[in-house]
Amino acid sequence: MKVEMPKAAGYIIETLMKHGYEAYIVGGCVRDSILGKQPQDWDITTSATPEQTKALFRRTIDTGIEHGTVTVMIDKVGYEVTTYRVDGKYEDHRRPKEVTFTASLLEDLKRRDFTINAMAYNEIDGLVDEFDGIGDLQKGIIRCVGVPQERFDEDALRILRAVRFAAQLNFEIEEETQDAIREKAEFLGDISAERIQVELTKLITSKHPEKLIDAYELGITRIVLPEFDAMMETPQNNIHHCYSVGRHTIEVMKHIEPVPVLRWAALLHDVAKPMCRTTDEKGRDHFYHHPKEGAPIAHQVLRRLKLDNETIHTVERLVEWHDYGLEGNISKKTLRKALYRMGPDLFDNYRKLRWADMMGHSEYNRENNVKAYKRLIQMQKEIIDAEECLSIKDLKMDGKKLMELGVKPGPIMGEILNALLQQVLEQPELNTEERLSELVSEYQNR
Repeated sequence: MKVEMPKAAGYIIETLMKHGYEAYIVGGCVRDSILGKQPQDWDITTSATPEQTKALFRRTIDTGIEHGTVTVMIDKVGYEVTTYRVDGKYEDHRRPKEVTFTASLLEDLKRRDFTINAMAYNEIDGLVDEFDGIGDLQKGIIRCVGVPQERFDEDALRILRAVRFAAQLNFEIEEETQDAIREKAEFLGDISAERIQVELTKLITSKHPEKLIDAYELGITRIVLPEFDAMMETPQNNIHHCYSVGRHTIEVMKHIEPVPVLRWAALLHDVAKPMCRTTDEKGRDHFYHHPKEGAPIAHQVLRRLKLDNETIHTVERLVEWHDYGLEGNISKKTLRKALYRMGPDLFDNYRKLRWADMMGHSEYNRENNVKAYKRLIQMQKEIIDAEECLSIKDLKMDGKKLMELGVKPGPIMGEILNALLQQVLEQPELNTEERLSELVSEYQNR
């Protein structure tokens, strides 16, 4: 088996070997190459110590030298080169207390998480696959190297990574590895929110976000995303739905682009349904006000997981607005006002979430819902094409012109501009300097 690697990676390996050291590409780049995917990073493992590696290359960066890693820079691209190592005792389910360098590639591969990530390659020795990673790739399974409990004791994040890899590769998790996940899932509580968030984001933006259900069934989300457990356990007994809240949520994620802000919005759009659920005398479930109630919950979840402020703000707004237009009888005037409150920048993502949400419902009344959706999109297009005013900055009137009309600087300017905007939202034809000047005069003469 031959793996095509970048010339620079080959040069680094060749240089190390020419000076008497072992060197291989290792881990994810080997796995992805075998699968016919383009690796994002090319990691190299070697018997050379960090100091020995640094002595061979003109430009290096001490990326994680205490753990044996230096980055070799070739043509402004970095390649991580790590010394074979054996990890010491893990005391916090996150990192080893110490690492010891070793001259054995096998010892280094033994410490890795899954068999599919424990393969090494160079052009002299070919593929080094001591744990049948090739076999597991062919069978489509995620299996720990060695004893699963020991791997998860070392780094509990591997528990979530197992599901993330299953989602990205559409693999199944091997039985003993599943058992160990159930046993050790609670240790995810020792992992930082940032590391949890990175893995969750990769999982939900994969081609198979439905693997989040595996995380639920294995007890993972109970620790890292308990809101999803509540959603999975909340039925929706009404004609508009054919799934529980959680399974409906998965369908919505499958029908929306794999972009973090959209997948997070899809995941959390119904997060308040468990607390908003009521059942009428006929046994039908209702979820009144769940968009409004869900927005602050989504904010709390994403803040807890340390997402960036822009994502948090956008997802929160999408959750609040995701049900807008469901009634289907919206006028253009009503839509203008909604676009003003929503913010025109949100509409494109709103329509994507609105469509995905419809696709996650039952077939009941879908044809009419799709017609109403398309009518809403068409009205928005007409409003944008006509350049109708949707915000104060779109008014043909500003502070400078107000002063020319005799309005003194101060809070009164904001009041007048807002009053003008409300009238223009009702009647777009009023948005001319002449008509707005007349309205200002009327406002001053009250």
